[in-house]
Amino acid sequence: MPSNEILIADDDAAIRTVLTQALSRAGYSPRATSNAATLWRWAQAGEGDLIITDVVMPDENAFNIIPQIKKQRPELPIIVMSAENTIMTAIKASEKGAFDYLPKPFDLKELISVIERALEDTSSVSEKIINSDANDQLPLIGRSIAMQEIYRVIARVMKTDLSVMIRGESGTGKELVARALHDFSSRSVGPFIAINMAAIPRELIESELFGHEKGAFTGAQGRHIGRFEQAEGGTLFLDEIGDMPLEAQTRLLRVLQEGEYTRVGGRVPIKTNVRIVAATHRDLQKLIHAGTFREDLFYRLNVVPINVPPLRSRLDDISDLAHHFLRKAETQGLPAKRFEGEAIKRMQTYQWPGNVRELENFVQRIAALHPEDVITKTVVEEELMNSHNPSEPLIKEEKSLPDFVANHLQNYFSTFGADLPPPGLYERVIKEVEKPLILAALASTNGNQIKASELLGINRNTLRKKIRDLDVQFSPIRH
Repeated sequence: MPSNEILIADDDAAIRTVLTQALSRAGYSPRATSNAATLWRWAQAGEGDLIITDVVMPDENAFNIIPQIKKQRPELPIIVMSAENTIMTAIKASEKGAFDYLPKPFDLKELISVIERALEDTSSVSEKIINSDANDQLPLIGRSIAMQEIYRVIARVMKTDLSVMIRGESGTGKELVARALHDFSSRSVGPFIAINMAAIPRELIESELFGHEKGAFTGAQGRHIGRFEQAEGGTLFLDEIGDMPLEAQTRLLRVLQEGEYTRVGGRVPIKTNVRIVAATHRDLQKLIHAGTFREDLFYRLNVVPINVPPLRSRLDDISDLAHHFLRKAETQGLPAKRFEGEAIKRMQTYQWPGNVRELENFVQRIAALHPEDVITKTVVEEELMNSHNPSEPLIKEEKSLPDFVANHLQNYFSTFGADLPPPGLYERVIKEVEKPLILAALASTNGNQIKASELLGINRNTLRKKIRDLDVQFSPIRH
């Protein structure tokens, strides 16, 4: 059994008690404090084998003292936990030298697992300390479990040059993930160059990527610098990689293998120093089986997979996203507005087939067209009816509820890539699936709870209790 001393810092007495009891049962020797000053004093005295600390404490922000602790004791692993579950929290935890970041509420089994890894290999903690307090604008928004996993993956790989494959439906924010990887990497001083394979004629893709020499083909009036040269020292984002023709795939694979390329019509090899981040909304495995995408290229690009969930799988993030887009509209010259609570709840009953992009356009349209300072549920309802195709339901009906569950679970599991999900899987999946499942049933029956309970195979009273406990908000559509 382990006997390492664990230092705990959190101003919440209940959390200190739970952690102390759990770590004691696991065989550790925990010591807890409610303030940063005591934690700093313990660390200065050489006490503790590992630190678990909240970010916000009464006397100090942990991000201000972690660099001091790491400077004096670089080998001491620090685990940061926080209820401020934004990407900046995960990024800052990594930049300040923390071993890992856990969003609250966290799973105790997962915490024990992280502690074990940290104590086994403290050398994996980065000793480089970067002060990035100046840039606190959030590139990604969301506090859902799926988004928290994305933040943690970004924090772990942002300082590497590993190729990343971002998968997700159109409008989910794949380019924002790519930009976050670039902006928080050591390549941030270099360019971020994006190219969409689906938007370029197939016969011009190689020229766009690698450039061409004068006379390389009809119409080549002079030398053209390709995206690889433009992205030198930075990041090249290859969006919709599934639409890249096979000939260009072969050239890209050679670049990844050899680190050099030639312009179209050229003979002189050009060395390249570019990080590749690719993205697609298509199933590349199906394209591989169909013979339209190279399997060897897939493995070269898919070193680190990141799966961006559709907005319908993280409806709880709509509040943060909608308020963010309202503030963004204000910076663009539109008058300041705010959403009432019922308006947000109404937006959470819509499936958003266009994902985050559709939500942003929706919020901007409301901010521009409606003069009221407070955006009400009625305004949201009217705008949804005006913008929606009458031939389709406002909430997209799945082919069947089993399909809905299978698709939702697939989205959830894909978040973890090749890794197993963390402990506490049952509770996490139930939390992620139950509310949208009930919403889907209500949507399929236009709010009829008797039919919805029959569709779900549960008692009507059970359904009503779940609707109340989960705060499920659904308004029937009146035609």
